[in-house]
Amino acid sequence: MANLNRRQFLQTLGLASAATAAAAFPGVIKAATGRPQVVVIGGGFAGATVAKYLRYWSNTVDVTLVEPNTTYYSPILSNLVLNNQRNLGQISFSYSTLAQKYGIQVIHDWVDSINAPNQSVQLRNGTTLNYDRLVIAPGIEFMDVPGLDSNKVPHAWKAGAQTTLLQQQLAAMPVGGSFVITIPATPYRCPPGPYERACVVADWLRTNKPGSKVTVLDANPAIVVEPTIFGNAFASYGVEYVPNAVLQSVDSDQRVAKTNLGDFKADVLNVIPPQQAGAIVLQSGLANVGGRWAGVNPLSYESTAVPNIHIIGDSQGTGQPKAGHIANAEAKVCADAILRLLSGSQPYAAPVTNSACYSPISASTASWLTAVYAYDQASGAMKLVPESFGAAAAPSSKNYSRMFDWTTNLFNDTFA
Repeated sequence: MANLNRRQFLQTLGLASAATAAAAFPGVIKAATGRPQVVVIGGGFAGATVAKYLRYWSNTVDVTLVEPNTTYYSPILSNLVLNNQRNLGQISFSYSTLAQKYGIQVIHDWVDSINAPNQSVQLRNGTTLNYDRLVIAPGIEFMDVPGLDSNKVPHAWKAGAQTTLLQQQLAAMPVGGSFVITIPATPYRCPPGPYERACVVADWLRTNKPGSKVTVLDANPAIVVEPTIFGNAFASYGVEYVPNAVLQSVDSDQRVAKTNLGDFKADVLNVIPPQQAGAIVLQSGLANVGGRWAGVNPLSYESTAVPNIHIIGDSQGTGQPKAGHIANAEAKVCADAILRLLSGSQPYAAPVTNSACYSPISASTASWLTAVYAYDQASGAMKLVPESFGAAAAPSSKNYSRMFDWTTNLFNDTFA
């Protein structure tokens, strides 16, 4: 494994075939002896991927995936449910393939606590799981917003029932009505996602609810990603964009967003609350970056607070974006590092991750962006490789078509 070159490693981080990835890791498969126990908490893009690749790259490691839900609804493409271009069934995934094809033990339950000194996890049903290495991938947790009742004012930032609720509210919105969406200060899950949603909804309303108004209340001083693409789309759709609008409270009954710039009443109010690491990360004393995110060593994603625990995906505090594609990449770095550590070796010294996504701008067009992050030995951090950044010049129907190729590859690489 010391001879693994950069091209091979990049292949394993991208959406390469499982056969290609396995060929790059014969040393790990042979070196792992005994039956080390790895427990993974959380079955989203990060957790499902790390569980899958731990087993695919080594058949001598036992992997247990703990996820309370039997079905995972992808946040990626979920905005297309709002304009009826997709339904929830098309973005839902079970864990049966991970269990049957890769021999992962899948337990649908909640984790009550982690006993780090004893290296064990206590489940709500009373089961205790011992681990040699623990991976935590719980996604994001919402921070409190005074007055917010998500049963009346949906966030739809965790796909599923919330997506359906927002879709129903939009369908029932009067012609000429108002849709208001709030965006929290960074960092939050999926940087382009709220702007994407505003565009998709505005495009849908233009056809189905003529004369309706869309207002974007952004806690950030400007559009944080793809500003030209989204700025042009907002101008085209007549979207009112309000920067530096910090949400202070919500009147959920009257659907009013109360901000530092005044009150904004809506027929449909979509509040995306500020976010932090998953509850189990906070509860276990792992959120040592600003009290909100988990500090980790990017070479392995091992916690800087507690040994033998790794945190990947949205809860990590490396400064990398919080999104599904890069969570998949982080998971592969983590899986490789765990297998190396279990075999008595050290993590790969120059990991690289890729953040890529397509964003629908209408019912038939999309944009895209991509960026590579590489480990910087001097700072011990993952840093953006400037020349790697790329973005669409403009939304197009070709990008819209390619968006589904991208998601199909990502979904398969995670869950199939």
